[in-house]
Amino acid sequence: MTQLNALPGTGVGGDPAPHAPRAAGPRRSLLLLMAVATGLSCAGNYVAQPLLDLISHELRLGSVLAGLVVTAAQAGYALGLMLLVPLGDVVDRRRLAVALFTATALFLTVSALAPNGAFLLAGTVLTALTSVGAQVVVAHAAALTTAESRGRAVATVMSGILLGGLLARTAAGGLSALGGWRTVYWVLAALMALAALALHRALPRLPVTADLRYPALLRSTVTLLREEPPLRRRALLGAFSLASYSVHLTALTFLLAGEPFGWSPPAIGLFGLVGAVGVLTMTGAARLSDRGHVRAVTGAAGALLLAGWLLLLAGERSLFWLTAGVVVLTVGQQAVLNSSQTVLYALRPEARSRINAAFMTSFFLGGAVGSALASVVWAAAGWPGVCVLGAAPAVGALAVWATERGH
Repeated sequence: MTQLNALPGTGVGGDPAPHAPRAAGPRRSLLLLMAVATGLSCAGNYVAQPLLDLISHELRLGSVLAGLVVTAAQAGYALGLMLLVPLGDVVDRRRLAVALFTATALFLTVSALAPNGAFLLAGTVLTALTSVGAQVVVAHAAALTTAESRGRAVATVMSGILLGGLLARTAAGGLSALGGWRTVYWVLAALMALAALALHRALPRLPVTADLRYPALLRSTVTLLREEPPLRRRALLGAFSLASYSVHLTALTFLLAGEPFGWSPPAIGLFGLVGAVGVLTMTGAARLSDRGHVRAVTGAAGALLLAGWLLLLAGERSLFWLTAGVVVLTVGQQAVLNSSQTVLYALRPEARSRINAAFMTSFFLGGAVGSALASVVWAAAGWPGVCVLGAAPAVGALAVWATERGH
């Protein structure tokens, strides 16, 4: 086992020792800034979704290849989680976050200039790779708070990530109507540069919590998966839940663009606001988790994922049932995520970045698989096949939850 060294002035697990003074937590204004910044960071991974039809026509891509733009974003994000997020335990998180935000701004311009599908895929992967700066900020927020309020603080910052993904689709649709799909990438690149500057000025510095070389750091992340059963279970549960959720993100664009809806990209982007209702429930789930009801929250969330797909099945030709299904699916997904983070951030405070990296890598790999299969199943079996595909990992998530004890 790799030795995890606590710093002077810290207690067991890297949290401040009892005699060390500790602030009640970050100001709400700082948490809101962190939420906005993380939302912008992850937005680049989602802006292509309502524009797939537009992009595929201009760059002459088929539906399967267009769907791979979404998959490339999730796969690149998973790679960044695995290779970059663990650095938050051994280097200054503030400096790491600012560097990653700046790099994301640069790579967004690569996508904006893409002359073909291969170039766009490369820009998408690089943008996603560095957009994990958002997760560095989430771990920083967890380190700034006490155990009693950690779930709510993390939920506030994570709600920025989730709302950023949803609002990105809406903004992408509107901006594409004004200046084409490339405009979206230019605007987001400028906003990311501003976010990097704001974080540089506002984020407090915290001491690093481990002294490891990079190869040992990566090995210790794998070691944590082996040594912590809650981490293994939550990683698998998270993979199933995002696989289920991501199926609808990819296939919904194709459904709304075709008959009987026939929506334009701006309208499809506006539909993304429906999911915002689900994100607003995240703080409520966090409060229940902070009060010790983590397992109940997770079980209810898994049931909502499955119920969401039953509603979506009825929504193939009904906007009402389609809307209801998206809301229920989003509520379930957010509750799985927040309850899992409540469990995981309490395991080993000195290894929060690595624990987050292990969980989120599994989480987004599940999402990448869901997106990739969605475009294939859509082409082969249409919306009913997509709904069966989405329901299957929801059942898997419930099966993993049933094996959990204590948490």
